[in-house]
Amino acid sequence: MNLIEAKGIRKQFHSHEVVKGIDMEIQQGEILAMIGTNGAGKSTTLAMLLGILQPDSGKITRWREDYRAHVGVQLQSTPFFEGYTAEENLQLFAALYHVKLDKKQIYKKLEDCNLQEAKKTPASRLSGGQQKRLAIAVTTIHNPDLIVLDEPAAGLDPRARHDIKKMIQQLAENKTTVLFSSHDMEEVSHIADRIILMHNGQIVTQGRPDSLLQQYDAENLDDLYLKLTDNI
Repeated sequence: MNLIEAKGIRKQFHSHEVVKGIDMEIQQGEILAMIGTNGAGKSTTLAMLLGILQPDSGKITRWREDYRAHVGVQLQSTPFFEGYTAEENLQLFAALYHVKLDKKQIYKKLEDCNLQEAKKTPASRLSGGQQKRLAIAVTTIHNPDLIVLDEPAAGLDPRARHDIKKMIQQLAENKTTVLFSSHDMEEVSHIADRIILMHNGQIVTQGRPDSLLQQYDAENLDDLYLKLTDNI
């Protein structure tokens, strides 16, 4: 089943067409990576898929009318509540989502993101990796059908990247659909079930990583990325 399906969507700002008539879908239960050059139109496409922007033309079909209540979005920088601990931030975000969590459930959330030892630490004093894990915990507090992550492992050390990868895979194992953007092709190759590569407002290719490598005779995703974004 497709959670979201886009047909021929376009978006123009002033005289510049940012998204040029793309077709794509987000399938239930998959980990989908959206990759591409800076200015390729990825952010604008995501904003249209999430209903933040309306396409100038084309059609977007979503799996339910109240889809916004069933989506979690984690940006590169999550605005945690200043002066509150990791545990308190989870409680506050749960209240914003109208989710009632008891102490046991809060601890389970902290345990799932390996923050049980840091639960009394102010969120602003957590390490970069801990903040990323807390951001994902906050994003999933209401058990959404779809999670959208913007470069979830950017700037993190190998251990922290491994922890984020594990969290994403656990979400997928629980039948949560994950859409993430990344410039790290190694991260994409280890996590994604399917890839969408955008360049100059268009989808250049999409498919499973192994199938794309075979199709384009590429050694790895870095090689594929360079081949398909060269002089297009």
